[in-house]
Amino acid sequence: MKNRVLLENYYLPGDLERQIGAFVDYYNNQRYHESLSNVTPADVCFGRDKAILREREKIKKLTIRQRRLQHQKQAA
Repeated sequence: MKNRVLLENYYLPGDLERQIGAFVDYYNNQRYHESLSNVTPADVCFGRDKAILREREKIKKLTIRQRRLQHQKQAA
């Protein structure tokens, strides 16, 4: 996305402003940041990060439990 903003030619100021706005929206609302535990800045800003991380941990534990059960059934 960043390269798209830098490499395109913009003939009207509004075109560049729209493209920058789209990049900022993507960066803050869609792109997961490794330094933020793979949540978006918007998730952190609005306090959704803790709930997201708890849900991920719950899913991870459930998945591990299911895989162990499958492995035990296959080994038997």
